[in-house]
Parts: sequence; C-alpha cells; structure tokens
Amino acid sequence: MNAQESLIDELESVLTGNDLSRRAEVLRCVTDLFIQGSGKFSDEQINLFDDVMGKLVEDIELAARAALGDRLARVPDAPGGVIRALAFDDAIEVAAPVLAHSARLDDASLAEAARTKSQGHLLAISGRSVLTEPVTDILVNRGNHHVVAGTVDNPGAKFSAAGMSTLVKRAQDNGDLALRVWWRADISRHDQVRLFAQASEIVRNRLEAADPRQAALIRSAVAEASEAIQAEARAGSGDHAKALAHVRTLHSLGQLDEARLQAFVREGNFDRIVVALSLMCNVPAGLIERALVESEPEQLLVLAKAIDLSWETVKAILALQAGRGRPAKDRLDRCFASFFRLQPKTARAALQFYRLREQAQRASMH
Repeated sequence: MNAQESLIDELESVLTGNDLSRRAEVLRCVTDLFIQGSGKFSDEQINLFDDVMGKLVEDIELAARAALGDRLARVPDAPGGVIRALAFDDAIEVAAPVLAHSARLDDASLAEAARTKSQGHLLAISGRSVLTEPVTDILVNRGNHHVVAGTVDNPGAKFSAAGMSTLVKRAQDNGDLALRVWWRADISRHDQVRLFAQASEIVRNRLEAADPRQAALIRSAVAEASEAIQAEARAGSGDHAKALAHVRTLHSLGQLDEARLQAFVREGNFDRIVVALSLMCNVPAGLIERALVESEPEQLLVLAKAIDLSWETVKAILALQAGRGRPAKDRLDRCFASFFRLQPKTARAALQFYRLREQAQRASMH
C-alpha cells in the first residue's frame, strides 16, 4: 500500500510538472504495475490505467514511447486508448510493434492507419498474424512493393475479390510479385490464369528485348511453356477436375447447351465455363482460358459467334472477362458492334484456324 501511495503522490507531482524524464520514469513504473496485474483487472481499472498512461505518454521522448510500445504490444488487455496512440505515432520505432502484434487494435483502426500512415506503418501491419479483407484491400492498393510482398507472403491474410484483382494487376510488371501471388493457396483459378496470361507477355517482351534475333524461337518457347504451365495448373486443381467430370457428363447426355453455359456464367464458375466452351467449340481448354483472361475481346467474340451464342450470353461472359465489375459502356458498345458485324461463316473459319494452330503447337511440343 505504501508503494502505491508513493506512486500516487509521484503521479500528482509529475502530471502537474514539466519534467519529462520524471514523467518517463513514472510511466515505466505504472506500466510495470499494469503488466504485473494483467489479466486480473476489471474494465474500469483498465480504463483508469488508460487515462493515467495516456496523460503520461504525452510529450515524452521517443525512446520512452518506443519502450512503452514494445512492452504493451503483446499484452492482450493493454489499455485501448494508449495502444491506439502508440499505433498512430509518426515514429515507426514506436508504432511498429503495436501495429504488428497488438490484439487491442480492431479492423477499423488498422484500416485507418493503413489509409493515413507511412509505408513503414503499412509494412508493420502486413506482418500481423491475421489480416482481414478490408485491411488487405488498402495494403495492396496503397502499399509499396515491400508492403504488398509482405501481405501476399502472410498466410493469415485474406483477400477480397477486388483485392486479388488488384494484386494480379500489380504483378503484371513485377515477376517477383507474380510468383508470390501465383503460389497463394487461396488464388482462384480465374485469377491464376489471368495472372499467368498477363505476366507471360511481360516475360516475352523482356526476353525479346534482350535478344531480338531470337524473337521467333522465344515466342515459340513461351507459348510451349504457357500451355504446359496451364495444363499443370489444371491438373492440380480439384475444382477443375470436378468441373471437367460434371460438364463432360452433360455433354455426353446431350445436355450441354447455351442455357447451361449461361447458368455457369451466372454462378461465376470459371472452370465450368472453360470446360463448357472447350467442348462446345472443340478446342483445348488452354485456348479458352487465355481468351477469357486476355484484355482484348476479339477472340472471345469469334468463338461465341462461331457456336451461335446470343449477345446476352456474350455480354455476361465479357463481364467475367473484364474481371471485377462490369466492363465499361463504351467497351461493350464496341464489342456489340463487332459481334453483329462478324459473319458466322467468317467466325467458323477462324475457329477452324484456331483448332489447326493448337494442333500444330501441341505437335511441336512432342
């Protein structure tokens, strides 16, 4: 009791004075007292500590704030107000341990810090054991390469559809990031194929720039690697195997038609759409996958016209091809004009060319 009375007297003196060194020392003592009793305090008592420590931490030197952040970061019932103040401290030495470890920071606070603080703060957040979609959305949009790479490497990070789409776009120009995203266990088949199709163009451009004389050989090698990696990804996908069995059964029973395809599109089931169009067009699945993820829609329009799909179905597939969200109106208008200008006979001739080209490429691989 005497020690507590002495501490109270010291508090009264420090809070009314300007001696920052004494304030830091008293803060250390109060922190000791809190940590010793952690897990036993009531909410009211924690609030009292929060009020006192919050006053003491104001204006103290960087080293003392950093020491406090390091000590409280892993304390499960640490005073919430103090934790928030430390997390939003401009000095990364103070904020980093709290942002990386404190369970007292809720998603709203983490999201606010991710929106407003430095890249160092974002990097600390990216290392948390659990990251929810609202937080990773901000990290992958605002973070630099180190932040995004750290977030992607974090097995406890969850990504929204929009967040994963942003990752795929950012990976187009970054081979290191592309590999990190590729190996995420939660990446969808659609995003995986989109990532590879877009990143492979970057690889091709770099290789050709390095040795223009070997352009033809490089293009052939990249095409072979592309098909091989796509085939390997399909073979390792349980979702693709299920889709293949289901759609093949429908096809063998004569039940695979445009209505079924529309249902797959409404479900957003990428693998079923790929298998269905592959069977309906009689072309390899790899060609369909690439057509669905390429930025330009011409090949998709040709395939659709060749098998007499309606514009409504084509429009729904274009929305899927565009990724997250609907395609822009001017893009849809251009596709609409191209689709109705394209003659079925021309489309069927182009489809036959696609088949021959795929056969030739497969033959060259063996």
